[in-house]
Amino acid sequence: VQLQACGGGLVQAGGSLRLSCAASGRSFINDVMGWFRQAPGKERELVAAISWSGGSTYYADSVKGRYTISRDNAKNTVYLQMDSLKPEDTAVYYCAADRNQRVIRTTPRFYEYWGQGTQVTVSS
Repeated sequence: VQLQACGGGLVQAGGSLRLSCAASGRSFINDVMGWFRQAPGKERELVAAISWSGGSTYYADSVKGRYTISRDNAKNTVYLQMDSLKPEDTAVYYCAADRNQRVIRTTPRFYEYWGQGTQVTVSS
């Protein structure tokens, strides 16, 4: 079972990036999928999550209106579109799966599967 995240990079403030997370080894269609981030010296935080159907989403207050999470269950892939990026968005971003869940949970310990992380750096 593997989650492979990609799409990170270096971007100037105000720019955009799109992260992708492809799942393999099992179907994630019944899972809540989330994107977490962790900056140096800070705790890992959930920035966005999406229910199995895509009907429910969660966004941290710090990213509301700038980030959009989506998923394509046919491709077993979840996306995070990040617009109007700020230097404080700089972090390693991780995708994760909360297995067989119908309710979005925000605590990292509930997420069973994790991707390897992709670095996002926003310069001022």
